Amino acid sequence: MKIIDLARPLENTTYADPPGLAPEITYLGHDVTADQILGFFPGVSRDDLPGGEGWAVERVTISTHNGTHLDAPYHYHSTMDGGQRAITIDEVPLEWCVGPGVKLDFQHLADGHVVTPEEIEAELDRIGHVLAPGDIVLVNTAAGAAYGTPGYVATGCGIGHAATCWMTERGMRVCGTDAWSWDAPFVHTAKRVAETGDAGLIWEGHRAGIVRGYCHMEKLANLDQLPATGFQVQCFPVKIKAASAGWCRPVALID
Repeated sequence: MKIIDLARPLENTTYADPPGLAPEITYLGHDVTADQILGFFPGVSRDDLPGGEGWAVERVTISTHNGTHLDAPYHYHSTMDGGQRAITIDEVPLEWCVGPGVKLDFQHLADGHVVTPEEIEAELDRIGHVLAPGDIVLVNTAAGAAYGTPGYVATGCGIGHAATCWMTERGMRVCGTDAWSWDAPFVHTAKRVAETGDAGLIWEGHRAGIVRGYCHMEKLANLDQLPATGFQVQCFPVKIKAASAGWCRPVALID
């Protein structure tokens, strides 16, 4: 079985998130942490430790939406499924997080493009797949190749409200993208909102969770290495009480 890592690392970078939203990781090496160990063992000196070394440890200031993560319906709105309370990440059924993978290749679509149901159907027809309940849909956009560059956050297409609802109507409960957001980058959406005055365009793909609860992953990696079908996805989130998202290490398993 071949395992493909679909996660991006948590790292000190300003390119993976909008300004002001990046994680901050402080690395404490063996040479500066001996006192942390010695505090537990009175009478022991640094010379008694192997090489005089402590342990390696990191301190992290982070959002649940940094790095590769799984969003819960609670992130999108307080309600889902037509008025029910939206579930948080610790309440997401684990059954949702394992299933057959389906990759949609939208790398050719322009940055800021909003994918329609018709485009989803056309891509499924192209790869010869009929969407089934439990399928985990992964969207390969132009953002995947832009990760690590200043343009990443503004790169790639987004999945629209109607397209997301089209998939959840057919039983999809988890999906994902290699872009910063399931929706089109905000810089492009802001222009459309300014031109049309339609605030309903804001975060429209996320807001589809109000109609039917679903989860999506953001900032995936290596989608270009996947076939269109014929693999399984596992994407269990970290269990954070009452949270809107949880970090995850999704993988694709290919026989």
